[in-house]
Amino acid sequence: MPDSTKKPDLTAADEVEEKAPAAPEGDGGAPLLSHLLALRKVLVVSAIAVAVAFFAVYSLFIDPLMAWIVSPIQARGIDVIYTAMSEALVTKFKVALIAGAVAASPVVIWQIWGFIKPALYPHEKTRFRVMFFVALFLFLTGVTFCYFAVYTLAVDFFLVAGDNLARPMLSIDKYVGFLFGFILPFGVAFQLPVAIYITTRFGLTNHQMLASKRKYVILGIFVLAAILTPPDVVSQIALGVPMVLLYEIGILVARFTKSRDAQALEE
Repeated sequence: MPDSTKKPDLTAADEVEEKAPAAPEGDGGAPLLSHLLALRKVLVVSAIAVAVAFFAVYSLFIDPLMAWIVSPIQARGIDVIYTAMSEALVTKFKVALIAGAVAASPVVIWQIWGFIKPALYPHEKTRFRVMFFVALFLFLTGVTFCYFAVYTLAVDFFLVAGDNLARPMLSIDKYVGFLFGFILPFGVAFQLPVAIYITTRFGLTNHQMLASKRKYVILGIFVLAAILTPPDVVSQIALGVPMVLLYEIGILVARFTKSRDAQALEE
């Protein structure tokens, strides 16, 4: 009588399939799909947070916010006008959207952090938190410094330049665009030490190289300041000088920062 427990003959393909380990349960063999779904959640939640903040700002705070924005001009006795039927409304929408994005930024940042945190090692999570708060502090410092120390000087410069030419009557849309176009580059420019830290960590720069290229970088900084700011010497110098100081701070940061490869060799 034949042995019923004997295994049937297997082909080579069957043997390979039998020896191959099973895919993890729930993985579905599609890690990319899971990442895309997680990214979609980040985008959807962030968009909802910005939308809710936008409606809250527009319905509750838009009038005092607009009054605060135009106060530097109105304090100098200059009329703010609108030249198109929808200009004032659209400008309010723009301001409310920017303010809403700022108000919703903690939710957005929390979503982004939840998305990238699983891919980081414990020591990288600590560095990322520190770097994030440093970058946020530098951005706010740059924006605050620009608004209270530089922006008023630039406004006075432009008003004096056109004093005997014509009577100033500023369009609200162009004025708001000028304001945000003026202060945001300062916030971005103040991220220079963070950028130097990142490039040093990846081994792209070091403090010796940064110090040897100092004169070229200073020239590039003032060229960049001329591009980012309105065409007046005051604002260009006001952005260029702090960037040079931040570059020197970046050199000090690079001096005490080790690249990942060098740290791995030491460990």
